[in-house]
Amino acid sequence: MLKLFRAPHNYIQGKDALLETYDNVKDFGKSFLFVCSRSAHKQARPLIEKSFEGKDNKIIFEIFGGVSSNGEIERMRKIVRENKIDVVCGAGGGSAIDTAKATAYYEKLPVVIIPTVAATDAPCTGLSVIYNDDGSFDKYIFYPKNPDVVIVDTSIISKAPVKFLVAGMGDALGTYFEARACVASNALSLENGGITKSALALCELCYETLLRDGLKAKQSVEHGLLTPAVESIIEANTFLSGVGADNGGLAVSHSVYNGFTALEECEATQHGSIVAFGTIAQLLLENASLDEIEEVVHFCISVGLPITLGEIGVTDAERVHIAAEKACAPGESIHNLLGDVTPDALYDALIAADVLGKTYLNA
Repeated sequence: MLKLFRAPHNYIQGKDALLETYDNVKDFGKSFLFVCSRSAHKQARPLIEKSFEGKDNKIIFEIFGGVSSNGEIERMRKIVRENKIDVVCGAGGGSAIDTAKATAYYEKLPVVIIPTVAATDAPCTGLSVIYNDDGSFDKYIFYPKNPDVVIVDTSIISKAPVKFLVAGMGDALGTYFEARACVASNALSLENGGITKSALALCELCYETLLRDGLKAKQSVEHGLLTPAVESIIEANTFLSGVGADNGGLAVSHSVYNGFTALEECEATQHGSIVAFGTIAQLLLENASLDEIEEVVHFCISVGLPITLGEIGVTDAERVHIAAEKACAPGESIHNLLGDVTPDALYDALIAADVLGKTYLNA
């Protein structure tokens, strides 16, 4: 098995970074489509337009429908063709970003990513999570390369509701443990290659950064402050987690998320919140040490990530069987765990995680 490592071609992060958008994308073409969430359209558009002032370029802003669905991707592809777009840009959260990446891939164009929240690691990854038009999980699309440019304006992200930063920490929490599981089972990374020491080191740094700066960053963002801890966690949520997951692989945590998308009661629950709960379930499946499990649980409590089923919206334990079956579907990353996982085993781990979480909440 050949080992490999991939990352975005350029990663730019800092305060007011969007004022330099033009300088970072000008070499890719003359016409740009910005696929925007509603919040990104409001917050990022003025800064992007300012960076293009006086330049001979065509820029179009389109608000997308809210979910990276097959239908929404087709709508964006039509806009690209009708306007002879050279570059597709995604601005907003994970769904807007995944929609832009898929659109650019199918139209064979460069892609620029501009996250306005640090809620997932989607900005840097070479994949998209695609949903059916009814909102249920459909598939992953794996791309031949990572985004051409990722521009992270921390002055915008630090002013977003704190729940997004916390959800991003939940998504990032699974990065090290899933990569470690893939190394143990000699599984392929998301890039379909062997896992390098560099990848695992980034994954471990991601976890260490969460433990060191997570609470400080949350408290800063709650007051709209941009501190070194916030910069650190934004990088962990966006770059370390994204590049780490791409090159380190996925296991139980993300399959658990995919499974719970089948439950209507979880529709409003953040991706990263379910990934965090799935990480605790993975540690129980691995029979990890109590010290390690407690470290993860205490971190979740400190920043407000869920440690019980009720906190992710599930009140009927029987419904967990549905999620466990879907999480263990053929091709799911849960099968990267050493020894594999059956739906019954996952169900037991999820219920055990809930019991454990209630113990800590009631302590």
